Amino acid sequence: MNFETYVFSKQPGFVETEMRKAFKQAVPLRTVVVYCYDPRAVDIPLAVAKAIPGEVYPGEIVWDEQGRKVASTTTIFPVVVAGGRAVDALRSITVAQHLFGIENIVVVHHTYCGATSFTPEGLIKAFHNEQGVDISALYDRGNIAIADYEASLKLDTRLLRESKGTPKNVNIYGYLFNIDTEALTLIVEDRVTLR
Repeated sequence: MNFETYVFSKQPGFVETEMRKAFKQAVPLRTVVVYCYDPRAVDIPLAVAKAIPGEVYPGEIVWDEQGRKVASTTTIFPVVVAGGRAVDALRSITVAQHLFGIENIVVVHHTYCGATSFTPEGLIKAFHNEQGVDISALYDRGNIAIADYEASLKLDTRLLRESKGTPKNVNIYGYLFNIDTEALTLIVEDRVTLR
């Protein structure tokens, strides 16, 4: 099977600027939601959709006449990473902006997260002992674990704002999601003011 037939950029007549226009029309994404891969956190995008007026999640899939999935009505792009840490979502945010254009980035950490059950030093030491590899220079210590939800959300939203891969005109929010009640608490609101 020739898998290249499924690659947009390999198709005859491919024009990237036109492809970007088509993507923006097919999927009205406007909000990236970064959250933890903990299965208990699966409803975070839905909670964000309820918290931000006009957001739609999960939305509906749109099919063409040939039975192909060609679009969606969702406005939320979920990015699922360990602990919901922003550092792991940076490339996805840049790509989402390129393909769809985005207005909001929402980082959500959740109560009783596994990332609060260890320290950076403990993880580095255990990895060395168990895998025989020194990863001490691989990650910034502040992005490995969560010791304080407010501090981690402030660090993550600041990291996003300062990243060259983050569009400068997006609003950035940091929320804490209560696993038991599914309530969101706004911790950081970094909205862009029109000048």
